[in-house]
Amino acid sequence: MSDNPRVVLRPAIGSDAGAIAKVMRTALGSFDWMPVIHTPDEDFAFIRDIVLPGQQVTVAEAGKEIVGFIAVSGEWVEQIYLAPDWTGQGIGSRLLMDTTASLPVVKLHCFLSNTGARRFYECHGFRAESFGDGTNNEEGLPDILYVRRR
Repeated sequence: MSDNPRVVLRPAIGSDAGAIAKVMRTALGSFDWMPVIHTPDEDFAFIRDIVLPGQQVTVAEAGKEIVGFIAVSGEWVEQIYLAPDWTGQGIGSRLLMDTTASLPVVKLHCFLSNTGARRFYECHGFRAESFGDGTNNEEGLPDILYVRRR
């Protein structure tokens, strides 16, 4: 939000797991097409036990509040979420571009129904390379493999 403190990017630490899980859940909950398949406790365990130890995670922080994050593993953007009130302010662009700037190839999956994210990725140079029918993701939703090559 424009009247809030300046947003800074920093590496995530273990104690950020709860705030990161909350951002993820809030973002996913803002989509009426997204099925709820995990509990908040499962989200927290996923962030704490899988994402933080195994991926490069950067958070966007406004004051003391985490408002977004990105998780990268190799050439894959595994997660990128913003709290819904913080979208449209360039934070997602900063997270994506700062974290992947040195990578010659960047890949990610996006749900077909997520038209806002699709526009975002395409504006950042990603191109759809293949389309899935949902059999390869736990949500069972059609998705797109996006790739950006430098």
